[in-house]
Amino acid sequence: MNYSYSMSSHASNGGFGRFIRSRYFTYSLFLLFMIYKLLLFHFKLHISKIDFNPLDFFIGLGSLILVSFWTLWLPRRGQRIALIVVNLLLTALMYTDLVYYRYFQDLVTFTVMMQASQVDSLGDSIMTLLHWSDLWFAADWLLLAVIAIWKPSGWRSPARGALNFTIGKSPSRKAGFARRFSSGIAALVIGCVVTFAPLKFYIDYYAVGLFTGNWWNLSLYNVTGLLGFHVYDAYRFGKEHLGPKPVLASGEVDNVQEWFDHKDTTRSENDAMFGKYKGSNVMVIQTEAFMNFMIGKQIGGQEITPNFNRLMKESMYFSHYYHQTGQGRTSDADFSSQTSLHPVPYGSVFIRYANHQFNSLPAILKEHGYTPNAFHAYDGSFWNRNAMYETLGYDRFFSKKDYDIDEPLGWSLGDKSFFKQSMDQIKRLPQPFYSFLITLSSHHPFSLPDDVQELNVGEFDGTVFGDYLQAIHYVDAALGQLVERLKQDGLWDHTILYIYGDHDNSVKDKAVYEKFLGKSLTDLDMEQIMNEVPLLVHLPDGEGAGVYDQPAGQLDMAPSLLHLLGISTKSQYMMGNDLFDGQDRFVVLRSGAYTDGKRFYIPSQSGMFEDGSCYSLENGKTVDVSTCRAGYDRAKKELYTSDETLQYDLIPKLNQNEKPGTP
Repeated sequence: MNYSYSMSSHASNGGFGRFIRSRYFTYSLFLLFMIYKLLLFHFKLHISKIDFNPLDFFIGLGSLILVSFWTLWLPRRGQRIALIVVNLLLTALMYTDLVYYRYFQDLVTFTVMMQASQVDSLGDSIMTLLHWSDLWFAADWLLLAVIAIWKPSGWRSPARGALNFTIGKSPSRKAGFARRFSSGIAALVIGCVVTFAPLKFYIDYYAVGLFTGNWWNLSLYNVTGLLGFHVYDAYRFGKEHLGPKPVLASGEVDNVQEWFDHKDTTRSENDAMFGKYKGSNVMVIQTEAFMNFMIGKQIGGQEITPNFNRLMKESMYFSHYYHQTGQGRTSDADFSSQTSLHPVPYGSVFIRYANHQFNSLPAILKEHGYTPNAFHAYDGSFWNRNAMYETLGYDRFFSKKDYDIDEPLGWSLGDKSFFKQSMDQIKRLPQPFYSFLITLSSHHPFSLPDDVQELNVGEFDGTVFGDYLQAIHYVDAALGQLVERLKQDGLWDHTILYIYGDHDNSVKDKAVYEKFLGKSLTDLDMEQIMNEVPLLVHLPDGEGAGVYDQPAGQLDMAPSLLHLLGISTKSQYMMGNDLFDGQDRFVVLRSGAYTDGKRFYIPSQSGMFEDGSCYSLENGKTVDVSTCRAGYDRAKKELYTSDETLQYDLIPKLNQNEKPGTP
């Protein structure tokens, strides 16, 4: 047996020196860097009532081990390369989630990845969501580059012949793999324990039913951590798309039927407004990012929406009309307005369920002799509109290919030319018609040429918020021209005009709104600002003009228009309320927030009812959260019923049953 030992330096061959040259140091460094990035990601989200406590730390650490333990099975060089690749992939995932959250207030899912074309088209919008401080996500790469250039002596491989420590013959390759394999198995076991022990504690005590009744991705993230969320999302996606088509138990179908049957008992068709405008044309304008807070306001001595303000005087204006969108944003507003169902909790119905069946407004009107058409001067494939509009029952979808881009503005055609060219088509349609128009000029990031900007936005000049006000002022001018065109073409006195905003503007800085409005804002104020969009309904005879303060939402559009036209909704599966029957209304947002006009409940992003806030709308102050419990349960049931209706494509099955009130 031959022993030999030589040392070039004590530091390089001591215990620490051997450790930092080992695979375990490389792996520990990887875990340290990635935990730092998970913490950085969490704190950049700025989510209230979701902290990063010790249990979250262990779940994050365990998750990192579970996605990387296998690298311990590789030879040293292969392990380093593998860890670099895993680092890059996880960093890209975190940053994608962060940028997506800044715009959509949600995390990326597999379903969203199916909508990648939508993200690509955001263009300049994405650039405004990137921050210089995000470079901290690449800090470890810089550190590793420095280390690669300047290697401490303990990191250097010993010179050939300088270090030779053997006891007998060198370990066999087989023995080396055995050590690597056992190290990997040990890491796997540790990862499972460190991840699932705190996860089980959460689920048993704080998040009961999280995986069966969840409608908010951030609630999942709060318990599972970022990596755990994406693993569960992959499972959820695979279960929905790769396995057999899900079938709902008959008892659950009965529960859905019961919900809609009860909803029908609340509908009234005996009031004076029912059928008063039978046979009238219907024009619906969905305006991009058109929010309620600036209606009637001025800046620099100029009205921001002068045409809308004038039209309000001869129309019904709903001052607390809520968008009920989720990740699908514009497509969600479109879907909920046309079908009176909630959007899905993740992804877009337009993408996920375009082959399902719905009781949609255009299809119902078509059955009653209307000519339904949709108009939007953008690519027909965006949000899968080509397929979805066929499902919804439109005769034709006029998309970008049908327009002359003679006023290029923002994403596509300016709204002034869009309305003009759309009216050229509409005036030739057989009447009565149903025309649905979607504007685009006020889309984030709201960049308009200088010669189109007419407002003096003062201190907001050069900011996204200032650009937003300029864009809204332009859209308002386009709406004014549309109204004049309807009058010129002799359609004004024969058309119901329904104008609403689709969603918020993604500017969520409270200080900006406080500066604009000149007052301090509470959490309730901000919740209402970010969720309220204007609704204006002009009837052919100007009936009912005035301001209506009762709460309403996008799900209310279809049943309300059908009510005016004298078409019963008792044979339809719709969740919305009728705006014109004078009854109390209950409005549920996709987040789980709700209002009944007396109270307003804002859920916590932790997903726990008790962490939410309950407000009295009489004085805007918080009250005991238990006051909102009954409404919370009602809202949760409504969202759950809508989700089941969509996921399991229940409407064809429900339509086979004879509903009470069906002719």
